[in-house]
Amino acid sequence: MKPVLLGLAIALLVSACATTTSPTGRRQMVGGVSQAELDQLGAQAFAQTKQKEKVSTDGRQNGYVQCVVDALVAQLPPQYRGVRWETAVFVDNEPNAFALPGGKVGVNSGILTVAKNQDQLAAVIGHEIGHVIARHHEERITRQMGAQTGLSVLGMLAGAAYGDAAASTVNQLGGMTAQTAFLLPGSRTQESEADVLGQRLMAEAGFDPAQAVNLWQNMMAASSGRSPQWMSTHPDPSNRIRELQRDAPALAGVYQQAQAAGRRPRCG
Repeated sequence: MKPVLLGLAIALLVSACATTTSPTGRRQMVGGVSQAELDQLGAQAFAQTKQKEKVSTDGRQNGYVQCVVDALVAQLPPQYRGVRWETAVFVDNEPNAFALPGGKVGVNSGILTVAKNQDQLAAVIGHEIGHVIARHHEERITRQMGAQTGLSVLGMLAGAAYGDAAASTVNQLGGMTAQTAFLLPGSRTQESEADVLGQRLMAEAGFDPAQAVNLWQNMMAASSGRSPQWMSTHPDPSNRIRELQRDAPALAGVYQQAQAAGRRPRCG
């Protein structure tokens, strides 16, 4: 019975998933949910956030953020460029931003104190849009489905062999292991990938890619304390800055070409 349970769980998981290649060439597992379902989840999450948080009515602030979003979206692949992107600024001092499937961008007003100019704001928003175009939300859902399926099977096998107490222990310890050794490392990989994609996107839109380095230096100065890198869902700030510094010179030509083509955002 144990091999049957394990085989059934694996078959169900594999049938729902597919291996693809991310925009940076990384192999990733997707297919846990459809694009329509992702878009619906994004719309629901965005609507809930707008209900829960105070939305800014500052016209100048909203226009500034919308200008940066529009410039970035204009350089996206067709399937994302054709989406009607919706933007909201939330009155929140926490320096944060997000982008969701279905064309949703949220920016906390606090990020505007860290992103000192339009190029640095483009670095933030470009990074978040990078998560969307790399299908990171779909990948995370698919990975979590796999982790949950694996833990359920292990729990069933432990319960069959050693009783309910053993099954409960496996599920509790297994959840901790999946969180620290499976889900979090994937998230750090996604964050690094979003940095690469966001920095290139901002250059293509006519924003200075070198300003991504300044943005994260500002973020590092504004933060107070952090967990060790291996327990975090984000790369270590120093590593992140080094990687952005490494890539900026190669993107200088992309930025110059964008400027020469007339892509010169004037957002504020």
